[in-house]
Amino acid sequence: MAAHNSTAMAVPGYGKQSAPEQLPRSASDFAHLPVREAYLASLIDHLPDGAAMDIKSLAVLQPHYGQAACRTALNRLSTAGHLRRVRERLSSKDCRWVFHTYFSRTPRSDAWWNRFLATGGSGDTGGTSTPADPDPPDERTAVRNHTPLPSAAYAALAGLGLADPRLALSAADCTALEPLAAEWFARGATPALFTVALTNGLPPDVHSPAAFTRRRLLDKLPPERPHPPQQLTRIPECTACRTPCRPQALLGGLCRACRGTPAPPPPRPGTLPPAAVHRHAAQARDALRRNSAPPSPVYA
Repeated sequence: MAAHNSTAMAVPGYGKQSAPEQLPRSASDFAHLPVREAYLASLIDHLPDGAAMDIKSLAVLQPHYGQAACRTALNRLSTAGHLRRVRERLSSKDCRWVFHTYFSRTPRSDAWWNRFLATGGSGDTGGTSTPADPDPPDERTAVRNHTPLPSAAYAALAGLGLADPRLALSAADCTALEPLAAEWFARGATPALFTVALTNGLPPDVHSPAAFTRRRLLDKLPPERPHPPQQLTRIPECTACRTPCRPQALLGGLCRACRGTPAPPPPRPGTLPPAAVHRHAAQARDALRRNSAPPSPVYA
């Protein structure tokens, strides 16, 4: 019996979303998973973004596993680092929330998912990679070719000569001026604004492009802009029970209850520490012994 060929698209705002910077597809993508999880992971991987991937839809899309098996498989794919469920705000001005399931054929660590869900971009911020937390493709290419990628500031400086030959800079000039240009981008400048500000109103002759550019970088530095207060735009959910949680409370995408870890009992108001209980018990026993002692005989 073949799987269904039609793919149900989820309600707008729901459904699969592909995580960024995944490795290319290969025959061994899900070889580390059990047979059921590998089969369903491959099925999900080939679904288009926006496709419904809830347990009912997955059970309909293939003939081998029912809803209960799909539910268990999704939980295990979550703990293996392949997916996370998230509710997201539509926009900073819209209070409505939608629900997505991010899927990555490349398994990711909890740290990678937490960084991705916090920033909305790549989960990698540099450092050593692991099989569950690989480098993005651009970084892998740069390491393989031993050629670091130029920064946005360096690229903007190198492009000034294309916008106006009077500001043609050498590679050494771009390297020396890169920290000053980087401050422009840190303050919100775009490459287009940067180029216009540096090339607008040039004198007929520029005898020292590097010195002239340095002067303009200092004199026309844009002001620091106040950062708007950050609004919560993404809330991770437990893959199993869909309870919203702090990212640090989810291990493998599962909350404490769904991981089977018993929660520590909350302290009751007025509870005494064990040492104080023992002390009070000893005092009570001493008082009972004194009160129960026979009276001393009285001799006439």
